[in-house]
Amino acid sequence: MLSSQRSNQVLQVENLTVSFDGFKAVDNLSLQVERNELRVIIGPNGAGKTTLLDMICGKTRPTSGRVLFEGQDLTRMNEYRIVRTGVGRKFQTPSVYEDLTVFENLEISFPRMHGLFQSLTFKRTPDIVQRIQEMAEQIFLADRLGHRAGQLSHGQKQWLEIGMLLMQEPKLLLLDEPVAGMSPREREQTGDLLSRLAAGRSVVVIEHDMDFVKRIAHKVTVLHQGKLLSEGSAAEVQADPRVIDVYLGH
Repeated sequence: MLSSQRSNQVLQVENLTVSFDGFKAVDNLSLQVERNELRVIIGPNGAGKTTLLDMICGKTRPTSGRVLFEGQDLTRMNEYRIVRTGVGRKFQTPSVYEDLTVFENLEISFPRMHGLFQSLTFKRTPDIVQRIQEMAEQIFLADRLGHRAGQLSHGQKQWLEIGMLLMQEPKLLLLDEPVAGMSPREREQTGDLLSRLAAGRSVVVIEHDMDFVKRIAHKVTVLHQGKLLSEGSAAEVQADPRVIDVYLGH
């Protein structure tokens, strides 16, 4: 039974700790994310949420503990190698090429464009064009393919960056506050998008808006002072007195 449970776990964080000048930003944290799960991580500012994502994607090295992705230990891997294993990360601020069109942003994210030799020999084949058009449809930007990314709204830039990650076909998607600064309609559309994405990959989202969390989360993890405070459904963590005390009550 235990082995079958583990085989369904895409991500395993085991006793993860990171200290900055003696301050433990993440403190002996363990959690597991299953295949095709949409996990939301919440908690007050300084709880260690972004630091956790930084350690999963290799931006920050843990002081102790390890991160396993599909059985591979990511803990000492370089960031580019972690990307190649199938982990995609979106940061809080959208990072797109503003002078390029939406089409071009998606095109340069295509795996065959990576590396000098690949980019020099890259050809825009009909199947690549079709893939880009399908992606633009998925991220609500089909009518913006010819527009420069700098002309997009903040929410549309968030969608474009998610699309750029999806072009690389990650098996695990890490999203840091993907609906920050979006209009109510854009938030609703993003909720639909994330729910669809979790049908084919695991998605980990950091978010503050509890209405949005309730709408999308399969499971919620609450962090406080770098430790795991509570875990369960959105309803379960909302009813947890410890969560109300340190987070929801303020």
